[in-house]
Amino acid sequence: MSQPFLSIVIPAYNEALRIGESLESIRRHFAGKSYEIELIVVDDGSTDAMPALLDRVQRDGAAIRVLRNPRNRGKGYSVRRGVLEAQGRYILFTDADLSAPIEEADRLLAALESSDADVVVGSRALDRSRIGVHQPWWREVGGIVFNRIVQLLTGLKLRDTQCGFKIFRAEPARKAFTAQRVVGFGFDPEILFLIQRRGGRILEMPVKWNNDPATKVRILRDSTRMFWELVMLRWRVGRRDDPGS
Repeated sequence: MSQPFLSIVIPAYNEALRIGESLESIRRHFAGKSYEIELIVVDDGSTDAMPALLDRVQRDGAAIRVLRNPRNRGKGYSVRRGVLEAQGRYILFTDADLSAPIEEADRLLAALESSDADVVVGSRALDRSRIGVHQPWWREVGGIVFNRIVQLLTGLKLRDTQCGFKIFRAEPARKAFTAQRVVGFGFDPEILFLIQRRGGRILEMPVKWNNDPATKVRILRDSTRMFWELVMLRWRVGRRDDPGS
């Protein structure tokens, strides 16, 4: 089997109501492409009907790989597992709800191929006119505040690290995800920090995006946890326990 051109990694936890439609959208979009894709779904210990749904999709002949975590480990853990299993030259990570439509992958992939960037980050903040359905105002304000903290503690000059739509060159991605320590929702800044610390280049591009109210993120609990994960990342760097080495 030849190396896939593009691997698509989807972390999923209790996504029975959304994953089927998302997989079909991805299949339709890439059906006419001239290159081969690899589709990887990482089931993060789901307890709903999603495991049975994925089994049925595979029995129906869909070319997807399903990686199953024996228990719920976290989004960062699941993306890490999918990236390290991926065989593609490029690796796209997308959320299961496709809040950023899969068609946006074409723009990010073209930007990655035509530049010397190691990762292209989809961004909601660069052009908010591309947002169709907004988050509640308190979530948008919380995201802006969190991003300011990310910039302060990591030096990343990005407007939006949390959008679940990013495409990587495979080799720098594997190195960064191998060194990753954060396993929850706060993994994105760590991965981007690790790539930047190794001298990698990061591009940020605006994407179309529609908020899905069924998000798994709990604003108070998860934001507090993500803040402390950033503090610990900064502390490790200060102690020369270099996460970029």
